[in-house]
Amino acid sequence: MIQITLNKGKEHSLLRFHPWVFSGAIKKISDDVSEGDMVEVYSSQNQFLGMGHYQIGSIAVRMFSFTKVSPDYNFWKSKIQSAYNFRKQLNLVNNNSTNCYRLFYGEGDGLPGFVIDFYNGTAVFQSHSIGMHLLKNEFVKVLQDVMGDTLIAVYDKSEDTMPKQAAIKAINGYLWKKNEDVGNSTIVIENNNKFHIDWEGGQKTGFFIDQRENRELLARYSKDKVVLNTFCYTGGFSVYAANAGAKEVHSIDISQKAIELTDKNIELNNITNHESHAVDTFEFLKHKENIYDIIILDPPAFAKHHNVKHNAVMGYKRLNYEAIRQIKSGGLLFTFSCSQVVDKNTFNSTVMAAAIEAGRSVRVLHHLSQPADHCVNIFHPEGEYLKGLVVQIE
Repeated sequence: MIQITLNKGKEHSLLRFHPWVFSGAIKKISDDVSEGDMVEVYSSQNQFLGMGHYQIGSIAVRMFSFTKVSPDYNFWKSKIQSAYNFRKQLNLVNNNSTNCYRLFYGEGDGLPGFVIDFYNGTAVFQSHSIGMHLLKNEFVKVLQDVMGDTLIAVYDKSEDTMPKQAAIKAINGYLWKKNEDVGNSTIVIENNNKFHIDWEGGQKTGFFIDQRENRELLARYSKDKVVLNTFCYTGGFSVYAANAGAKEVHSIDISQKAIELTDKNIELNNITNHESHAVDTFEFLKHKENIYDIIILDPPAFAKHHNVKHNAVMGYKRLNYEAIRQIKSGGLLFTFSCSQVVDKNTFNSTVMAAAIEAGRSVRVLHHLSQPADHCVNIFHPEGEYLKGLVVQIE
């Protein structure tokens, strides 16, 4: 196996089991290496540190083991089996009220750059590294062994998640179907709420599963309330609020396609006290003083790279300022950031700055994050990308 030797002192993060090797840490590579190749990593003192996949870019190696292993079928199966057993422990497998969840979450489950979401029988892959992408057919066999008859299809949706500069390109499509009747969408239930899922045409793998528990928390507060769901996408928060007895629910998104998805899910759940608008959230909030008891701010990532972090923070501040300024006295604001480069403390400080500028008193009720099926490896804190607050505005 090709060996990679690190510069002096660069082994410390791997000795702490952090799964990334940055390109600047590499001193030499023993032989010609191609993207996706499995490599062994050594310190400058020739100490074995682990094994991973090589890739051109800032993150040069993603580690899948810190011990010497045979990366064969049984090894990959042990990783998927462990993740599946963990979801059983979380009561997500064979759950009559929820049949969609994240089955595998990259670094959190020990295979960096690889995600599987499960939608009522269909597993949707997303590879973020070439090494994982090259193993996709092996993973299909693994899933068939691990999940048995529960699995009806495997769909690869890695076209937009693979590195842009990669020599190997992914093409979205089915890797396996139990029968040809399997379609490109399904209806799932999540905490007894129903949703249409389109993994072929939808964002990410088709649904934002990471907000499942935060949607459930919203339901606890929604009875008899007037609720505004901004950046609604598929209307997940809207459906939960309406089904929990909200007086009225409004959904807004700048995308007409998102509004159509939301309306489809509203109809699926036989909800009648709902209206939706394809408008810009910032403009909509400017003229809605003293209407809403609850406002949800769940925007897309304002920053994916550190060089635009400042602009992202300013965007979050402006958004939260408008919501805090307009919400009813005693109202609740559910506010989120999924930007990995905006850490929890920065986000909390940004909401505080918005409250100061709005001149209103704010109580913090809940600190929010992603659910346990989006598990965070304690040695890889970057895996905790979703952060949120529930605050009461006086």
